[in-house]
Amino acid sequence: MTAPWWREGVLYQVYLRSFADADGDGTGDLRGLAGKLEYLAWLGVDGIWLTPIMPSPGADWGYDVSDYLDVDPAFGTLADLDELVVAAGERGIRVLLDLVPNHTSDCHPWFLAARSGRDSPLRDRYVWAAPGPDGSPPSNWLSAFGGPAWTLDEASGEYYLHTFLPQQPDLNWRSEDVRAAFDEILRFWFARGVAGFRVDVPHFLLKDDELRDNPPAEEADPWWVHRHGQRLVWNFMRPELHDVLRRWRVLADEQEPGRLLVGEGVIEGHQVAAFYGGGDDELHMTFHLGLANAPFEVVALRDVVEEAERLLPPGSQPLWTLGNHDIARYGSRWCEGDPRRIRLALLLLFGLRGTPTLYYGDELGLGDVPVPAESARDVEGRDPQRTPMPWSQEPGAGFTAADVDPWLPVGDRAGLTVAEQRGDPDSALALTRDLVALRRRSVDLRAGAYERLPASGGVWAWRRGGRTIVALNLSGEEDVVDDVAGTVALATDRERDGERVDGRLALAPWQGAVVIR
Repeated sequence: MTAPWWREGVLYQVYLRSFADADGDGTGDLRGLAGKLEYLAWLGVDGIWLTPIMPSPGADWGYDVSDYLDVDPAFGTLADLDELVVAAGERGIRVLLDLVPNHTSDCHPWFLAARSGRDSPLRDRYVWAAPGPDGSPPSNWLSAFGGPAWTLDEASGEYYLHTFLPQQPDLNWRSEDVRAAFDEILRFWFARGVAGFRVDVPHFLLKDDELRDNPPAEEADPWWVHRHGQRLVWNFMRPELHDVLRRWRVLADEQEPGRLLVGEGVIEGHQVAAFYGGGDDELHMTFHLGLANAPFEVVALRDVVEEAERLLPPGSQPLWTLGNHDIARYGSRWCEGDPRRIRLALLLLFGLRGTPTLYYGDELGLGDVPVPAESARDVEGRDPQRTPMPWSQEPGAGFTAADVDPWLPVGDRAGLTVAEQRGDPDSALALTRDLVALRRRSVDLRAGAYERLPASGGVWAWRRGGRTIVALNLSGEEDVVDDVAGTVALATDRERDGERVDGRLALAPWQGAVVIR
C-alpha cells in the first residue's frame, strides 16, 4: 500500500503577503506565488501551506476572517487560486489553506447579524453571556493578546467572548449551526482541489458551558502558563473538541483523494498528542512547536523529540518545524547568524522521524529583520519574522518592483538571497535541497524509526531505520561518536560528503553528518 504523500513529503509554509508580489502593490499575492512554483519544485517540496487568504479587515493579518468562501482582493481572486492549485499540481505540489475556526472578524456577516439583537437567529453562533452582578465580565478568562477575553456589547447589555482581539469574536462550537456551516466551508474548498488545511488554534475551539473561572498559575507550572497568570482549564483543550475533529476527519477522508488536516501545536507534548485521537480518527498531524520553543542544546531538544516518540499514538506521524510566522526565525533565535549552526539546524529538521516543514526563507538561513517603529504593522510585534522573501540583491529584492515600497522592509540580506545561494554549492539553500533529495532517496529517513544512540557531551546521535545514523555536535568543542561505520551521505561541512567512517565519527564544533552503513 502506498503511503500518503504527506508521510514521505516535505511541507513549505508560505506567508503569502511576503513571498512574491506580482501586481506591484508591495504585497505578495497568489499570482506572485504561482510565478515561484518552479523554485519550489526545484527545492523539492511536496506541499505548500498558505497563511490565510480569505477576506479580512486585517486586524490580525487574515486571522480575522470576514468571508470563509472567497479570496481577499489583496491576494487575488478565486480564479487565481484555482489556477495556482492546477499549476502546483502539475509540478507534484499540493496546496493547503489556513482554516480559522475559533473566531471570525467582527465584520463577518454572521457577527453583524448576531450583534443586531438578542433575538437574532445567528446570536447562538457566538459566545454571549450576561455581566456579573457588579457588571464585571462573566469569567476571569484572558485574551491571548492581553486583558480580559470579554467585551461588553452596549446595545444588548451582554458580553461577547474573544480569545484574541476584540475584533475576533469567538464562535460557539456547541452550536450545531456552526458545525454544519463549517462542513460546507470544508466541502467548498475541497471541491476546488485544495489538498487540506492547517487548522488554527484548535485547542481553543470548545469552552466550558458554565464559563467557570480558571484557577491561578502554580509555581510548578511551565512558563507559558505563568505568562497568563492562570491555568487554562475551562477555555482550553476541552474534551468536547474531539467530536469536532472527528467530524472533520470523516469529511476529509471521504474525499478522493483524501485530504490532509494539520493542527497548530501547543507547548506540552501530551497536548499535541491529544489532537491525533486514536491515531487515525482526528487530525492527521499536529505541529510540535515545543522543538522551536526549546533552546538549541542537546537535552532540551532531545527531550521534546523523545517525549513525542513516547506519547504519539502508534502509527502517528510527528510534524516538525524550526519556526513559523509567530516565532522568531531560527537563524536569529538559535543560530545568531552562524552558518555552522544554521546548517546543523537544517540537518536536525530533516534527520528526525516525521514530516519536516520549512517556513519560507528557512532554506536560506534567514534571521529576523529589525523593523523600525514607524514601519511596524503587527499588534504583537511579529513583523521581524514576516519580512519579504529576498529573491535577489536588486532593488525590491526580486519580491516587488524596484520602485515600490514593500509592505515591510526587506532589510540587509547580503549573502542570503536565492540568487546568490542557488549557485553556491556550499550555501544553506544547496544543503536544504540536498537534504530534501537525500530524504526522498532514503527509506530510512522517510519512514525509519528513531532510536537514540550513546553519545557524550554536546552530541546527539540517533539511528533511523536499519542503516542510517544522524549525529549532531551541538557544542563548541570537538567530539566523537563511537561505533559508527559507513559512508557520510551528507555533512554540514560538505567536504566530508562521501567520507568513509570506520568505527569513530569525529565531529568538529557545530558540525553534523548523516552516515549510511
